[in-house]
Amino acid sequence: MIDGNNIEYPGEVSILPLYVSFPCSRSSRYALDVTDPPREWLPLCVSSRIGLFPTLSWNQNHSTTQTSTPSEPNNFLLGDLQLLRSRETETSCYLTFLEMSSGTEASELNVLVETESEKGDVVDWEGPDDPANPRNWKKGLKLRHVLLVSTFTLYSNLAAVMFAPGAAELVEDFRVTSTIVASFTVSIYLLGYVFGPFLLSSMSEIYGRLIIYHLSNVGYLAFTIGCALSKDTAMFLVFRFICGCAASAPMVVGGGTIADVYQASERGKAMALFGLGPLLGPVIGPVIGGFVTEYLGWRWTFWLILILAGVISLLALILMRETFEPAILERKAAAMRKSTGNSQLRARTYNKDRTPSQILTRAAVRPLKMLLSPIVLPLSLYCAFMFGLIYLLFTTFPAVFETTYHFATDISGLAYLGLGVGMIISIGLFAVLSDKLLKQPREGTLERPELRLILMIWSSPIVPIGFFWYGWSADKVTHWIVPILGTMFIGLGAFLILMPAQLYLVDAFGSEAAASALATNTVLRSLFGALLPLAGPPMYESLGLGWGNSLLAFIGLAFAPLPFLFYKYGETLRTRFPITL
Repeated sequence: MIDGNNIEYPGEVSILPLYVSFPCSRSSRYALDVTDPPREWLPLCVSSRIGLFPTLSWNQNHSTTQTSTPSEPNNFLLGDLQLLRSRETETSCYLTFLEMSSGTEASELNVLVETESEKGDVVDWEGPDDPANPRNWKKGLKLRHVLLVSTFTLYSNLAAVMFAPGAAELVEDFRVTSTIVASFTVSIYLLGYVFGPFLLSSMSEIYGRLIIYHLSNVGYLAFTIGCALSKDTAMFLVFRFICGCAASAPMVVGGGTIADVYQASERGKAMALFGLGPLLGPVIGPVIGGFVTEYLGWRWTFWLILILAGVISLLALILMRETFEPAILERKAAAMRKSTGNSQLRARTYNKDRTPSQILTRAAVRPLKMLLSPIVLPLSLYCAFMFGLIYLLFTTFPAVFETTYHFATDISGLAYLGLGVGMIISIGLFAVLSDKLLKQPREGTLERPELRLILMIWSSPIVPIGFFWYGWSADKVTHWIVPILGTMFIGLGAFLILMPAQLYLVDAFGSEAAASALATNTVLRSLFGALLPLAGPPMYESLGLGWGNSLLAFIGLAFAPLPFLFYKYGETLRTRFPITL
């Protein structure tokens, strides 16, 4: 029940302390009755499933005045709520949990205001066990979608550096004299990752995930052909940039897909699979690219990617289904309007007060608004620095191992395997430990998103150790296996920083905003990945491999306390500085 006494309403901005307890089950829409409501209040209906907010407290036998009949579930969701924004002209208001009976995070609930006449025209799931709801899909169907999305990210990231061993051959063919332009032929792909997410993530939260995957796959295939057929440097750089824009789709939309089909406590293993592509792709890409370039030429690196991407895109066209709840319900409502002739039928998630252009504009600025979040910006900068370091290594490995250790072009890609082994080890650790740590009660809380950061706390010192090891062993020209072992620690630590941070953002912002949160993370990450490698050659030339890599290690050590600070204070920051999306 909501106590409506002493409420100042309406108002441009109202701060309303509310106490709520109402009978409910864990997976359905909940009607909230209003006790002594002010004249202006309408019946409220929570639009989001409780499953999206894993930290809510449940009390099976709470004794309080309530309107339920004995046949209704005797579960109560308890919390002190604060109304952040309410306008008579809008159908939405936002409620934030400040305290729960067992102590939880501040989570945002979207509440739709409906008149009694509208309730009968709302199209929703057919009960909590509706098989059309992606959360209720069979395990095999969920896994199929995760594997396909992971494969998207694999080939899009393979292309990022598979061409790297062939860059020298392209430079010779196109008579490029600038070392900066030579490095840019590899890293400009990541600039596409900077610009693509703003449009693609927002469109996925309006039109659904599936159409974005298919359109981006078609664009990716077309411009990969352009790269393979390029006649000069300018043409190549333009096509490669657009390829990067198209390839960013699974990077930002994939996390939303996982949030669509899995509860928070089940996402660890799924995110581990999703993380294979962004980190393993760039590791095995140069290995393949080295042999392809040596025996077939640099253009065949793109033809090979085209074949792989074409096969996966065709499988996706046949096997993938829509997972985004608003898109599914809107299509269901459209079908029902057509079959019944009732033009008033609307999906539960439909907002009649906003036009498509307004919705698109609002969604497009979401990633930018995410930068205002005190948890998104610092963590994204940390991830961006880690990602930039990985790509700096990718672009400098050929020079280090071909010049210092005299590796031939066809085997120079083997130098990347140390990173790959470290990442494979970290994938196993992440898959096993991530969800287990989330379920461990700590400090009176259950399934708090900050628990995702425990692995990040443990792994933060590992990357600096790896850079000290790699830099000084290569500087002293020890046996080639020694610096490669150092890069293994870099790969191990980097994955256990990047993946917990991404999963933390998915859990903290929920399914509807997960793509935007990851878009912000991906934009910064890709910006560093594109630009930081440009500093590699002059840095190593000035400082040498020893002190150059030590400088990077010291910066990594400066970031190391960040996960602990967010583990301890992240919940408070999210509560005190919420972002209205």
